[in-house]
Amino acid sequence: MLEISPEKVVHIIFQSREGGWGDEELRAFIGGLNEDEQAHLVALAWVGRGAFEAEEFAEAVLTARREKTTPTEDYLMGMPHLPENLEAGLDAMGIDVSDVEEDFLDGDH
Repeated sequence: MLEISPEKVVHIIFQSREGGWGDEELRAFIGGLNEDEQAHLVALAWVGRGAFEAEEFAEAVLTARREKTTPTEDYLMGMPHLPENLEAGLDAMGIDVSDVEEDFLDGDH
């Protein structure tokens, strides 16, 4: 179903919210994801902000692939509330990342 690991999504959430990375490092990380991971990341953000329902995730992924006109990192970094949207998307998809989040909070990243 989700073609990006929850760990990578949590990493992006953490770094965009409170991590030590600057914008360029975060852009490079997102840009280094493969096309499937990028499309799923965008779809997850869309579900999180309410543009799609969790049941429409496959459609959101297809839309992300079809409508991509700018680099994914530029699109996502320009999205207001990116970490909140990704968190809400994970939650809507029923993906529990509490263990992964604890690792980040404990400094195991």
